[in-house]
Amino acid sequence: MTQLTYLPEVVRHPKSVVTVGTFDGVHEGHKKLIQTVVEKARSRGARSVVVSFDPHPREIINPGSSGIKLLTTLEERRTILSELGVDLMVVIPFDRDFSLLTSESFVKDIIFERIGLCEFVIGYDHQFGRNREGTISTVSRLGTKLGFEVHIVEGYEVQKVTVSSTTVRKALEEKGNVHLARQFLGRPYMINGTVVQGDKRGRELGYPTANIKINHPKKIIPYNGVYAVDVVIDGVKYRGMMNIGVRPTFGKEELTLEVNIFDFDLDIYGKSIDILFLERIRDEKKFSSMETLIAQLENDKICCSRAE
Repeated sequence: MTQLTYLPEVVRHPKSVVTVGTFDGVHEGHKKLIQTVVEKARSRGARSVVVSFDPHPREIINPGSSGIKLLTTLEERRTILSELGVDLMVVIPFDRDFSLLTSESFVKDIIFERIGLCEFVIGYDHQFGRNREGTISTVSRLGTKLGFEVHIVEGYEVQKVTVSSTTVRKALEEKGNVHLARQFLGRPYMINGTVVQGDKRGRELGYPTANIKINHPKKIIPYNGVYAVDVVIDGVKYRGMMNIGVRPTFGKEELTLEVNIFDFDLDIYGKSIDILFLERIRDEKKFSSMETLIAQLENDKICCSRAE
C-alpha cells in the first residue's frame, strides 16, 4: 500500500522522482504520468512520490455555487496509486494562504527543500502556484538552478478527446455516460455508500432494492437514470441494476439511489457497499400502471445482465 503522509510529517529524501497534481479520478492521462514516475524512480533507485491536495484546490479558489464534486476520495486515490506502484503520496492541506504561494516558492521550498527531488515529472499543460503562473518553463529553469531533471508527459486521448478530470465529470453529470467515463478512467466509475431503510416499494414489485446513502458528500452522482452495475459486498461482486432519480411513478421528489442485486437475498442493512457503473440503460420515466413498470423492470434486468 502506498504510504500516505501529510506535508508537515514528510521525511525529506533527495532521491525522489516527483509529480504534482490533484489527480481527482486518477484517469488514464493521470496514470500515464504516474507510471512514468514509478518507472523513472525504479531506474534511479529512488522513491516515487505523488504530491496531491486536500481539499480540492477549486473548493478554495473557485468553488461555484455548489462546490466541486469529486470523482475520487483521498483514500480512493491512495488505493489506485498503490495499484500503480507509487511509494509515497504526500498530501498538502490546501487553504487560502497556500493558494497565494508563488510557483517558484512551491517548487523550491516545498518540493525541493521539504520533500526532496532528483526528477520532476510534469504534464504537458500543467499550471500551478499562485494564479496558476507556474509552467513547464518555470520547472525547467529551477531544475537547471537547483540540479534536478524535468520530464514532460504528453496528454492521453480517447475518441480524439484529451482525457481530463473535467471531461470525466461532464460525462457523468451531464449525460450519465458511464461507458465513456469508464474509458476515460480505465475502470468503472465507483461510489461507496451505506444501505439504509427504504419504503420497500421494490419488494412489492418483485424487485427488492437496497437504498444507498452516499458515504462521501462530495462524490459525483451520475445523471438520473437506470444503470447496469456491479455491486461489491464484503469483497464479493454481484450484478445488479440501479435507479438514480425521484421515482416519478410514485410521486416522489427526493433524489434516491436504489439498487436491485440479482440472485441475492441477504440482510445488508447498515453495510457499506461499492457500486461500479457499467452502462446507462435508459432514462427514468413515469409509468401509467404497475404492470407496465414491472414489464419494464423485467426488460431492464435482461439488459443489465448482458452488460459488460
